[in-house]
Amino acid sequence: MSRLSRRNLLRSGALVGAGLALPSNVSAADEKTRSGEKASPIRLGLASYTFRNFSRAQMVDSMKQLNVFELNAKDTKDHLPMNAEDESRAVADYNSAGIKLHAAGAIYFPKDDDDDIRAKFEYCKRAGIRVIVAGDPVPGTLPRIEKFVKEYDIRIAIHNHGPEDKMFASPLDVLKAVRGMDARVGCCIDVGHTVRAGTDVVQAIREAGPRLFNVHMKDLTSFGSKESQVAVGEGKMPVREIFEALIAINYRGFVDLEYEIQPDNPMPGVISSFAYMRGVLAGMRHTPN
Repeated sequence: MSRLSRRNLLRSGALVGAGLALPSNVSAADEKTRSGEKASPIRLGLASYTFRNFSRAQMVDSMKQLNVFELNAKDTKDHLPMNAEDESRAVADYNSAGIKLHAAGAIYFPKDDDDDIRAKFEYCKRAGIRVIVAGDPVPGTLPRIEKFVKEYDIRIAIHNHGPEDKMFASPLDVLKAVRGMDARVGCCIDVGHTVRAGTDVVQAIREAGPRLFNVHMKDLTSFGSKESQVAVGEGKMPVREIFEALIAINYRGFVDLEYEIQPDNPMPGVISSFAYMRGVLAGMRHTPN
């Protein structure tokens, strides 16, 4: 399989990331037809945890600079508060900025309790969110959670957290736990935690198939070290192969950048990460979002 050089990937990504303007008399559709490109089946988004040290307003401003308008929101800072009134104001701010909320999380389900679980489904229902990224639900709570999945028609994507996670280190652990459950109970594959668990991330995507509802993207220079995270494209993560596997399974969710390092100054790494991912997609003859 041929691979683009990193320089070409970053050059392509930087052009796309900068929103290269077309002449006013040339439509985007015409340009795509001429270049042989097509709209990307891979949709890029942002995990709000990336900007956990920044306010909602600051994050919205950063997303506009990035030309990214799809958000996986978390109840951190004032990004998407659990309180209904504050949540409503947050949703209004996102709508005003043209930002769409496609997922929320990680949301934790420590209690096998109807009221606790219902509150979290109501939280997502109010925001119009269709995917809950669930952090480490105790396996015994899954039948009760499944009941709410059916009632609310909101999918649950259980997030794997690597070798430190005694329940869901790998997406394969999630798949075993949800086998036989409603089709709307599935997984969120965090690619960094997956490789740290010793799991082939590309194979995990193929095995998850229709039960894959969300992807958290990051990169590592060492698959054995959580502390080796770098901007996407600067490590060993097989980004193109991941995208190819997602396309092969007809994945309909989002690939959300979760940049966990440099929390006080994430933008340089975030810009580089989106440029690289957009460059990979451009190299695959896809026009990124």
